[in-house]
Amino acid sequence: MTMYLIHAPRALKTKITLPSSKSISNRALILNALCKNPQSIQNLSVCDDTTVVNRALSENKTVVDVGAAGTAMRFLSAYFAGQPGDFLLTGTERMRNRPVKILVDALRAIGASIEYLEKEGYPPLHIVGKTLEGGEIELDGSISSQYISALLMMAPSMKNGLRLHLTGNIISMSYIQLTLQLMTQFGVIVFKHGNTLTVLPQQYDSTEAFIVESDWSAASYWYEMIALCDDKASSVTLKGLWPDSLQGDASIMTLFDKLGVKTSFYPLGVTLTKKERTIDGPLLFDFSSMPDMAQTVAVTCAMLQIPFTFTGLQSLKIKETDRLYALKTELKKLGYLLEIKDDHSLLWNGERSEAANTPVITTYEDHRMAMAFAPISLRIRNGVRIADPHVVSKSYPSFWDDLKSAHFLIT
Repeated sequence: MTMYLIHAPRALKTKITLPSSKSISNRALILNALCKNPQSIQNLSVCDDTTVVNRALSENKTVVDVGAAGTAMRFLSAYFAGQPGDFLLTGTERMRNRPVKILVDALRAIGASIEYLEKEGYPPLHIVGKTLEGGEIELDGSISSQYISALLMMAPSMKNGLRLHLTGNIISMSYIQLTLQLMTQFGVIVFKHGNTLTVLPQQYDSTEAFIVESDWSAASYWYEMIALCDDKASSVTLKGLWPDSLQGDASIMTLFDKLGVKTSFYPLGVTLTKKERTIDGPLLFDFSSMPDMAQTVAVTCAMLQIPFTFTGLQSLKIKETDRLYALKTELKKLGYLLEIKDDHSLLWNGERSEAANTPVITTYEDHRMAMAFAPISLRIRNGVRIADPHVVSKSYPSFWDDLKSAHFLIT
């Protein structure tokens, strides 16, 4: 097992060029592949997930291994279902235990030919691609927005278009909105009435090169570092973030403002500095619109001794790992006793226990576990140990190098 021991500097004063947005890159690649006049995509993410999608779309192979890339599995299942050919879509052992039944059922309902090759409801998938009929379907919006995005992006190429009725408590709405905004930029009109989305048969068309903005989720770990750093003069400049971002995770700036981080925009990005916290009591927050930020904020609050109740976390159980269990387990090693409630809420009432001696943070093949826990080295004098740190390549391959450039000692 590979392990890093991380010691933090006393103060932060650095400039970081953030990775490109994985969420935008993956969607732009699918949309560009469906485009009548595909254009170049500039500033494309170099993370594992985007590399998988790019390779699958460009290599024309019939057997596609997405590895651990959940977004790729979902987007490519819908994409290949609508392309002529015979495809086998598979992934890692963890991927073969991540459910896709809701998406497959929806695709079958609009004409897709998909079979499970091993366990019912899970990859690997055998897909015989063809023009999808489309039509009118319902989909539970409380499970994963990626199912919805996968269907929406393919909708213009369906014979009858698609009318999608979303039911339940819709989560990650910001990611659905991101998909809709990108579809519009690629020349497609989507009609939205309440929780019903209608896409008529039409053609994607891009008239100019598409530029991918930097990743706000990657920025969240630097927000956490400023929040946890004791030096009041610390600052971090993050290049490539836009004030009118398409990304829902940009809302992290508002949440961290309460936790003591000021965001100042300048022409090429933002600068983060310390400010007075506006909350010390229990923090109540619904993460339905940005569930990927829950790990960062939960760890930050624990380290700042701020009790919290976080809701809207039901999708965390089907991510790279069960993130609710992972957070509860790893924070317990540090002496913080969290509670999981109803499989969608995470609570900490301030209860503590004795921390483990020289704890090692397990990452569970989850990039966000590694990056959310690395900043706690700013609060732990003896440093923090992170197991299997290479998992950051899934979304932020340069994370450890960026920490070193900020004078973190990593051995």
